[in-house]
Amino acid sequence: MNSIPDKNSRLWALLILSTLLGLSILLESCTDKCTETIVYKYYEPVYTPLTTIRSGVKHEAAQPLKISGKIYFKDGLLFVNEPNEGIHIIDNRDPSNPLIKSFIHIPGNFDLAIRNTSLYADSYIDLVVLDISNLNQITEVNRLEGVFSNYNSLGFYADAERGVVTNWIEKEMPVVEQDCDTRFELWGGIRFGNGIAFAERASFDATMALAPGNSTGIGGSMARFTINNDYLYMLDAGNIITADISLPAVPEKKSAQYLAWDIETIFPYDNRLFIGARSGMHIFDLSVPENPVKITTYSHINSCDPVVVSGNYAYVTLRSGTQCDGFTNQLEVLNISNIQSPSLVKVYPMHNPHGLGIDDPVLFICDGDAGLKVFDVSDKLNIDKKLLKHYRNIHAFDVIPFNNVLMLIGDDGIFQYDYTDPLNIKLLSQIRKVK
Repeated sequence: MNSIPDKNSRLWALLILSTLLGLSILLESCTDKCTETIVYKYYEPVYTPLTTIRSGVKHEAAQPLKISGKIYFKDGLLFVNEPNEGIHIIDNRDPSNPLIKSFIHIPGNFDLAIRNTSLYADSYIDLVVLDISNLNQITEVNRLEGVFSNYNSLGFYADAERGVVTNWIEKEMPVVEQDCDTRFELWGGIRFGNGIAFAERASFDATMALAPGNSTGIGGSMARFTINNDYLYMLDAGNIITADISLPAVPEKKSAQYLAWDIETIFPYDNRLFIGARSGMHIFDLSVPENPVKITTYSHINSCDPVVVSGNYAYVTLRSGTQCDGFTNQLEVLNISNIQSPSLVKVYPMHNPHGLGIDDPVLFICDGDAGLKVFDVSDKLNIDKKLLKHYRNIHAFDVIPFNNVLMLIGDDGIFQYDYTDPLNIKLLSQIRKVK
């Protein structure tokens, strides 16, 4: 992810620029070298007051899917996050004909989890609790303010007085005349002129009842929120935050412990948490649910790292990319029968794997722009010889397999498949994103 200069760095840049411009005037009379005119660009933060943000949760009419984020399934409903905007609610009782019912506008939302009829979602620095018992009238019932300190999924941040940075506006510096010979450009898109750096561009790099019942839903492998029994676990930058939700509408924060700066995903299994990080997989014991205790860490090459677990095996995908700080693209199969000391069974090369899902013995891998790959993993040493299906015409991000239906989200939208017969997997439906 390319960084955007913050306020302090911009002020320093302006100060240095003024000084150097003064020096350039003195030097100009002593040289015959050429000059050129350059317009530099920088980014100005746009603040939205916290009062405005906190009054922004609204249940609205159905909207087209524009940008796809996390997915969550519960009781015939598919919840799809639109990053930074909110959550689409889809009636998925008939996966061959999914219907978008409504949209919950939640400013700064990226993750969600559901317990009974309470939906938990992040909204910038807050945790919001929504009552979804009446799908025609979803309301906010509670909020834990300031529970997240590091939520910069898009490089945004908060200021106690001015509010939350919700956007950046590109602006131009005054025209600068400079010595042609002293100008050079650094790789990565940061332009240097007379020793001053300015960003020229930036990139922010699951027949069921429809009403939610007394249970917990299912998240994808890319989730940063998960629920185990009466506790909600949330990743906040390098921290694991634990909240007691035994009273669903009244969550109580219990603990926040620092694990590692590079943690990315969280997956619950057998009263444990499996946390994927760029540098490895961390395993936590939940015997004392309000205070997860680390059992061990399995280290691997530095790469993005979602994980899913089934029985005595964990499946980890590693991928390269700007945000992942690595060049490895592969599937790792780990034996976790000795939970204190996971061991590597075998590594399988992949194209650029993202999320994955397991419904033993069927493993689904979202291999980026190489599409969806479906494997039989009965033989852990020969998974590559058991490719059941390969859909190449989609860019796959994450999946949830449930009751022989695979729900997939990717750059092109939502796709669902019937894998009742793993040797004859069929496309059921698709909801395309609006371009």
